[in-house]
Amino acid sequence: MAGVVALLASTCLAVASLGVAGCSGQPSASVTPPAPTTTRAQPSTTPVPGPTPASTTRPAEAAHLGKSVPVRLQVAAIGIDSTLMHLGLRSDGTMEVPSGGFPAGWYNGGPTPGELGPAIIAGHVDMKGPGVFYKLHLLKPGDQVSVTRTDGSKPVFRVTRVAVFAKNAFPTQLVYGNVNRSVLRLITCGGSFNSQTGHYEDNIIAFAELLTP
Repeated sequence: MAGVVALLASTCLAVASLGVAGCSGQPSASVTPPAPTTTRAQPSTTPVPGPTPASTTRPAEAAHLGKSVPVRLQVAAIGIDSTLMHLGLRSDGTMEVPSGGFPAGWYNGGPTPGELGPAIIAGHVDMKGPGVFYKLHLLKPGDQVSVTRTDGSKPVFRVTRVAVFAKNAFPTQLVYGNVNRSVLRLITCGGSFNSQTGHYEDNIIAFAELLTP
């Protein structure tokens, strides 16, 4: 488990720089990047749960599924219905990002959606036009996200929070930290577009928890 945590932690730079590596092109001249309606959040100071001392009672794990590769993402509230490509690690240890505005991609170095722990799905806000996560900032707590898996299961997640984080303050532990339940993080670019660097300055992250396994 320690090795898995270390591997996930090593990918935070890639996710934090999703706008650098994944949304780096100039937005389409006919498209104005959406202004996030969420409130800028400060990095969480809540520590990630660590090993539980033997003298205490470990919290019961919430219901979750076994491993099965995700193939489709659907978010009815914002009109997303996307297949999922695989995202691995680059040679420099950063996470790959989708090669185009569609589809979204699942990070295959982490849990599959529905498994215990944080599953990561990333997508572009735009790339020569609106991308798969162009409306991600419009998600609200209570909205539902479903993921179809190769075993035929279709776990449903409920959005609990949508927040904007500066890329230089990416909440690594909040996104990747160990949890005793099945959770999902949807990540894209957001905030101001810096025309000098050609990148967005923030990341938009939607946090969701498993509703039905």
